[in-house]
Amino acid sequence: MPDRNRNHRVLMYSHDTFGLGHLRRCRAIAQALVQDHRGMMVLIISGSQIAGAFDYRARVDFVKIPSVIKLRNGEYATMSEHIDLADTIHMRRSIIRHTAESFRPDIFIVDKEPMGLRGEVEETLAFLKERGTTLVLGLRDVMDAPHLLEAEWKHSDMLSKIDRYFDHIWVYGPPDFHDPLSGLDVPPGVHDRMDFVGFLQRSARGDQPSQHQPDGDYILVTTGGGGDGADLIENVLRAFEHDPTLTTRTLIVLGPYMTADLRAGFTQRGTAFPHVDVIDFDPRMEELTANAQSVVAMGGYNTFCEILSFDKPALIVPRIAPREEQLLRASRAAELGMVDMLLPGDAADPARMAEALRRLPHRKRPSEGWDGLTLDGLHNISDLVGKELGR
Repeated sequence: MPDRNRNHRVLMYSHDTFGLGHLRRCRAIAQALVQDHRGMMVLIISGSQIAGAFDYRARVDFVKIPSVIKLRNGEYATMSEHIDLADTIHMRRSIIRHTAESFRPDIFIVDKEPMGLRGEVEETLAFLKERGTTLVLGLRDVMDAPHLLEAEWKHSDMLSKIDRYFDHIWVYGPPDFHDPLSGLDVPPGVHDRMDFVGFLQRSARGDQPSQHQPDGDYILVTTGGGGDGADLIENVLRAFEHDPTLTTRTLIVLGPYMTADLRAGFTQRGTAFPHVDVIDFDPRMEELTANAQSVVAMGGYNTFCEILSFDKPALIVPRIAPREEQLLRASRAAELGMVDMLLPGDAADPARMAEALRRLPHRKRPSEGWDGLTLDGLHNISDLVGKELGR
């Protein structure tokens, strides 16, 4: 890349209150940027409890802010009962602002939450805009059902703030898959600044398999972070318990945010089947996905991108509440013939789930379902960054 991109700095914000998706997406973008732009430095601000569990390329690092978890009812809580939520948000806001002041980024990329958790990023956005930093909002292909997103954003006047602060809005999906702002009253200026960059392709290192990888063909069952994945694991195990002829080799990854009692129970039940392995977590999910015969998942963005990247036959059982993001993504992908989908109520029927698992290794790959599938998001983001820095 041109030497003019040497020593440029990109700051990324990932609020990380639930699951692993935000951090893993930021990490994928960061690592692609430093690979393509010689001398560039990328710093990720993350609230993930396990940000340090992942490997990072040289010139990619992270700043950990105090963790806040999002409960299944949509409320937030701190990781310690001794620290008030308001105090925690104040600390996070201060760390974010001081990190931006010290790092002096050329570009600031905010992942998914435009103003951050409880508005914690707005002060930093105003500061960086004043000093001429390019401000970018990165959105998933699907945010949520329009009526839910509108209700969430309306009270904070979010669309007007997006219009005020951000120079660019990058959508991490193709325009013919889904528009994350469809159904909202979007200011014209926001639409003018939207770039649909495409899905973010993932890659496996390939130097050695994960220590958890089974021998031979296997179905990978993954819940992502696992905080809301208990129903999927329950339904898969009940399918094996219901149908003793279902003996396909299966690796179940529970996720690091699943509660300890649930993990212990599922692990114990898994020992009843010699062809089923149950593990808590593996930071190299790309390798496990790349080497799997097929995948069962909930339909979060990152797992979906991995399924597409490695072109794996997939069964999606989406979460349908309190957000409809996974439902919308899975429904659209199933409509295009890319994956099979079971609604949670159908997946709770052991006979139906067993039959879906039996069919899964034989279904067509995503690329055979939708000939318009492209995975050029990381390349396009790198090009956009290069053009922005070249101005």
